[in-house]
Amino acid sequence: MKAWQIDRLGEPGEVMVWTDLDDPIAGPGQAVVRVRAAAANFPDVLMMRGHYQVRPELPFTPGVELCGDVVRLGAGVDALQVGDRVIGVSAMPHGAFGELALVDVNEVFPAPAMLDDAQAAAFHIGYQTGWFGLHHRAELQEGETLLVHAAAGGVGSAAVQLGKALGARVIAVVGGADKVEIARSCGADVVVDRRTEDFVTVTRTVTDGRGADVIYDPVGGDAYTRSTKCVAFDGRIVVVGFAAGAVQAPPLNHALVKNYSILGLHWGLYRQHDPSAVRGAHEALTALADKNLISPVIDKCVALDELAPELTRLAAGSTVGRVIAEPRGDR
Repeated sequence: MKAWQIDRLGEPGEVMVWTDLDDPIAGPGQAVVRVRAAAANFPDVLMMRGHYQVRPELPFTPGVELCGDVVRLGAGVDALQVGDRVIGVSAMPHGAFGELALVDVNEVFPAPAMLDDAQAAAFHIGYQTGWFGLHHRAELQEGETLLVHAAAGGVGSAAVQLGKALGARVIAVVGGADKVEIARSCGADVVVDRRTEDFVTVTRTVTDGRGADVIYDPVGGDAYTRSTKCVAFDGRIVVVGFAAGAVQAPPLNHALVKNYSILGLHWGLYRQHDPSAVRGAHEALTALADKNLISPVIDKCVALDELAPELTRLAAGSTVGRVIAEPRGDR
């Protein structure tokens, strides 16, 4: 098969090699999936740099999220059948940026029928993260105000849609005029271009000084620090990631004085500690997709062998929504 491979760590455009590899072999509890579409995620970039929580041994094929068809089953697998169209997380070192990928059976789910392959490939991680962050961790309530950073990106746009589906008023923070309409199309009630406006001032103004009840932050750094200035009394800040590159050290006395909660979210841990909750979230999210309340924003679809430059764009924060790669046979 053809696939991207990483044999040294570094920036995507420098370390990704398009090459021929042996087909992966399904072990017990695993399946081989023919990739229909693979979604690019920021963790893919971090993994290539060696900065992610998961650090596969070199060499490996990156790509953590996919939509594909089951083509081979490992021993003891009865939850899937050959031909099933599934979405989910790949099993390293045989990631989704290849014609075939390896998956653990408990890490894949039925692909929502109402989503095409590109949308389905981008459905799992972003919306699961948003569901656990907003519904489970922050317990976002109908009528509350939700502020979402990086709201035109894959993770942020999912959070905007989920916030609206849960009945919240959503303030979306984006970086650039080209991203404003994307956030609006996802249902945001207020959109702030951080390059020309101060989201702290806007949030205080539109909430009559109260602030945002929940802040969803996949950016970190200054975005987190300034968020503490516009979080409401009894508010919750959900720390999702550090796309800005800076890991903040929050002054806990400030959280005490303003009476807000700082909630960490590592969605991957739910896959280990509470897989039934992940499956329940998939069912709830599929129901929302059935009602057309959520649907991934697609930035661009490219041939799989043309993916490397797009990951450079993703690393630079230049994408809007999700970048999807499809093997040429499916294009």
